Amino acid sequence: MVKHIVLYTLKEGVDKPQAVEIIRSVLEPLVGVIPGLTHMEIRPAYEGGMDYALYSEFESREALANYASHPAHQEAKTHFWDFLDQRFCADYEY
Repeated sequence: MVKHIVLYTLKEGVDKPQAVEIIRSVLEPLVGVIPGLTHMEIRPAYEGGMDYALYSEFESREALANYASHPAHQEAKTHFWDFLDQRFCADYEY
């Protein structure tokens, strides 16, 4: 199993609560659509200088790699990619 954690900041001028809701609404439903993606949650961050956190779990490294290029994920990103400023990611097996 692999945990995939990403922390984001949003660009200045973006309505942050609305952006996080959009991101959540297009990414969380990918569980059950993308093979190997078993859990996903997106929540606003209240500490540490980041705007929101994405936490997800995958069956394997291969499943995570497939998620990155999966057409449903690529389509979801078109709804919010322009909002993003910085991204920090960590993946680990458990």
